[in-house]
Amino acid sequence: MTRLTFLGTGTSQGVPIIGCQCPVCKSADPRDKRFRSAAFVQFDGLNILVDAGPDFRSQMLAQGISHLDAILLTHNHKDHTGGLDDVRSLNYIDRKAVEIFCEERVLHSLHVEYSYAFEEHKYPGSPEWHVHLIDERPFRVDSLEGTGDLEWVHDKGYYYRQPDGSLKSSDNAVVEAPHDRPNVIPIRGIHGQMPVLGFRFGNIAYITDMSTLPESELGKLQGLEHVTLNTVSYHPHHSHFSLEEALRLADQIGAKHTWLTHLSHAFPSHSQFCKELAIRCKEMGIRSAVQPAYDGLTIEAL
Repeated sequence: MTRLTFLGTGTSQGVPIIGCQCPVCKSADPRDKRFRSAAFVQFDGLNILVDAGPDFRSQMLAQGISHLDAILLTHNHKDHTGGLDDVRSLNYIDRKAVEIFCEERVLHSLHVEYSYAFEEHKYPGSPEWHVHLIDERPFRVDSLEGTGDLEWVHDKGYYYRQPDGSLKSSDNAVVEAPHDRPNVIPIRGIHGQMPVLGFRFGNIAYITDMSTLPESELGKLQGLEHVTLNTVSYHPHHSHFSLEEALRLADQIGAKHTWLTHLSHAFPSHSQFCKELAIRCKEMGIRSAVQPAYDGLTIEAL
């Protein structure tokens, strides 16, 4: 069983947008309150987070999540990486470094955005990460068992206890993700001019922040129960699918259910949008059941 919970389904500004007085931003329907896009995936006995944006802390608290085996990053924009400092709470609870899976270009961005986490002599209490470099090849995510326990030393930071009893400082190691016995399939897409990744977990695929999905990737998306696709506007957009593009792609993929995410306030309220999509899909002859996702929605697949 694979289970995906939408932790955030909004654009980079979230919904409501600060100061906006439009009907969607003023809506009382909780389904119209959207954190920045992220997903929590329970798969293969693992707790996996896809993206950790500025709302990471609130999303973890809202869903009562206290353990993660890995964080997968789709790309390096702030609305998808801006919450990574808050993994410090998980470091303390699990006594583990957090396993982060990302492409090399994303790692370079993390070095800039979180330079203090990679320094040789880190500030005590800096986030503890292990970074696994990924590319378009399927890769394996494991549980945290056997990765070594962190020990907190007052005013010094985290250390690893060695067999002889000595303490070794942590190093935020960077390694290549294992490709034997893979359980995650990356999906390559383009976000404006930027290469980004989506991910397939069993019969659920999570795709966000794309404006182009190469036909060569469609084979990775066959036989899905659920797929998520991003759209921010009715009109063409430089870095995201328009609504029509997302709907036509949903039909190409042919999943039983398609969930739209990364939604902006340009679309109507959730209830109105559901009705509109039903009409549009019927007119366009789209086979997939297409609905807007909302924060807290959980979908499941065998």
